[in-house]
Amino acid sequence: MGKSLADKQEMVAVLKEDLSAAQLALVIDYKGLTVAEITDLRRRLRPTGTVCQVTKNTLMGIAIDGQDNWQPMTELLKGSSAFLLVKEDISGAIKAYQDFQKASKKTELRGGVMEGRLLKEADVKAIGDLPSKEQLIAQIAGAINGVATKLAVSINEVPASLGRCVQAISDKDQADNAETETAA
Repeated sequence: MGKSLADKQEMVAVLKEDLSAAQLALVIDYKGLTVAEITDLRRRLRPTGTVCQVTKNTLMGIAIDGQDNWQPMTELLKGSSAFLLVKEDISGAIKAYQDFQKASKKTELRGGVMEGRLLKEADVKAIGDLPSKEQLIAQIAGAINGVATKLAVSINEVPASLGRCVQAISDKDQADNAETETAA
């Protein structure tokens, strides 16, 4: 039995809501995947803040209609499509999908859309090769910590240098006084 008009309208509303929160949408051909494999893909994507929607291309077409940001996706709406709507960790989501793809060898990435721009498979791979948000934060924290450490050492060195300078002058004065006493 087919879905009623109300069911389809509800699905379009859910798609629109997911799209409004997404930064990137990937379109994959999921033909040949079992329910267990789709569940595995969803499980892998969940920690990255990604939703995997399996829906008809016509419903996705209705959901993106009038949204300039997602219009390039119309070129990817053919065949059996699953949509990976990435809300948080873009590079993590792409890596999770690539890991799944290597394990299952059944899906094919058609492309994606980000900021109103159509992305081919090579573009998506390049984005996936970027460091994750956590790695970038760690790199920035390390750089800031390195600067702070160097600054602390430099600040600590000023009084130490001043102390060595005063000690050298004192030693010189004592040496001069000792020479004057021996000469007299």
